[in-house]
Amino acid sequence: MENEERYKHLNKYLKEKFGERTLKICIDGGFTCPNRDGTCGTGGCIFCSEKGSGELISCANGDNSIDKIKNQVINYFDSYKVERANKFIAYFQNFTNTYDSLENLKAKYDAALIDDRIVGLEVATRPDCINEDIVKLLKSYTEKYYVCVELGLQTSNDSTGRLINRGYTSSQFTKAVELLNKYNIDVVTHIMVGLPGEDFDDVKNTVAFVNMHNIQGIKIHSTYVIKNTVLADMYFKGEYEPISLEYYLDALTYIVTHISPDVVIHRISGDSPKDLLVAPEWNLHKKWVLNGFDKILREQDLWHGKYYKSL
Repeated sequence: MENEERYKHLNKYLKEKFGERTLKICIDGGFTCPNRDGTCGTGGCIFCSEKGSGELISCANGDNSIDKIKNQVINYFDSYKVERANKFIAYFQNFTNTYDSLENLKAKYDAALIDDRIVGLEVATRPDCINEDIVKLLKSYTEKYYVCVELGLQTSNDSTGRLINRGYTSSQFTKAVELLNKYNIDVVTHIMVGLPGEDFDDVKNTVAFVNMHNIQGIKIHSTYVIKNTVLADMYFKGEYEPISLEYYLDALTYIVTHISPDVVIHRISGDSPKDLLVAPEWNLHKKWVLNGFDKILREQDLWHGKYYKSL
């Protein structure tokens, strides 16, 4: 069994869904976060940079956020990247992309959907920024586009959630998933390995928690330290020690072999910008994760959902 068949890859899933290779256009929608503007906190999550996990997005110029969104899409289609596929998903990535008025949300989403080659709308957000009106707006796009929502979870441990300044509870995550399920909108969740104070039991508990929900995709990340974050301050004070590559590979193996085989694996490694990464150094070497994980799966004859037990 080849690695491609050992877990449900996003690329293969999209190709099967749309009939050919389909890529994401990462878009900065000019959003902020309720955990930054004082609504539920300030400073954001302790690991989050000033760009809200959007360091790799190339922002475009414009007089306002609508112009900037349109220009990002136009610039993408004017670049070499467009030659790699014929179908694309508009992906609102950084900060909280449902945190605005319904009118502004619609204007921003519409500003990205300006090319017939765009077949999907993907929106990253927080569970506490999902309500029925927002979900109805997202649902309205499903007549023409594939729509999915990314919800941060990171961990099912609410004590860790408070420590990382997450600003919402696991029960709010559950309510958001249920609401999106009600309108048949796909849900992708993020989980992180190596958060401060967590051990392998937290990995197991988070996987069990995720399996209790009807989600369609998952992104798995290691915790890495970025410059100018609270986590960086903790690291330099000796209050936080990043996990090793070996630990991450063990955790990744547990997650993939215990998560529902119906869930699409969107990512097994986070991409940190080289100029901002503080630690761990191994995070810069994505192939170490990919190749190391492939080796474990092959040598131990493991596959996606091998130890999954349905509820």
